[in-house]
Amino acid sequence: MSDLYWLTDEQMERLRPFFPKSHGKPRVDDRRVLSGIIFVNRNGLRWRDAPQEYGPHKTLYNRWKRWSAMGIFIRMMEGLTTGKAEPQTIMIDATYLKAHRTASSLRLKKGPPGRLIGRTKGGMNTKLHAVTDRNGRPIDFFMTAGQISDYTGAAALLDGLPPAEWMLADRGYDADWFRDALEEKGIKPCIPGRKFRGKPIKYDRRKYKRRNRIEIMFGRLKDWRRVATRYDRCPTVFFSAICLAATVIFWL
Repeated sequence: MSDLYWLTDEQMERLRPFFPKSHGKPRVDDRRVLSGIIFVNRNGLRWRDAPQEYGPHKTLYNRWKRWSAMGIFIRMMEGLTTGKAEPQTIMIDATYLKAHRTASSLRLKKGPPGRLIGRTKGGMNTKLHAVTDRNGRPIDFFMTAGQISDYTGAAALLDGLPPAEWMLADRGYDADWFRDALEEKGIKPCIPGRKFRGKPIKYDRRKYKRRNRIEIMFGRLKDWRRVATRYDRCPTVFFSAICLAATVIFWL
């Protein structure tokens, strides 16, 4: 089938350093299996519906679950980001990802962090917080339940911010503690003030217009149907799907 996705030899060489070592019996063709995993995630398929060209669907599923639990897909994005991001200007924002009924079981999962699915006016969903470079390429992610405040995501991502000159964000991040924390890191905030502030906040309107690039990034991530709609109950597996999509779209 001509419409199948296949990783190139160059892309495989860039990903290979992040593969775990094979113990005992050698793994089956990494290129075939990874290409199949990407195809299933991009198109939102059930694993049993994967095309036969990618091999047995159980092989794809087992590799996906095992490597997700090991954090391999997260390390791929983090490793490819290092040294290639352009963090002179960074941006932060959050978006909602709707949870399918197969993921939104009302039974509570024991122990942290839970399922990270919350209820808002839009229904059951998960919130993805992201930091990107000046070109809108993702540097770091944090995931919470949908009803959690943007401030929680900002606080979680704060320590991992790269050295930068500017931070662009919408007025949802207008908080004195966040501005002070950025300035302590030597980052100038370009954030409009909330309307209830008595004294208007000055910011660079021309520079702020570049913030649309993080919105474009979220849109491209949601082109992957398994990201736009959360089918997985396990938050680790779903987070791996997000990191895999970001790796393929922006860093390969």
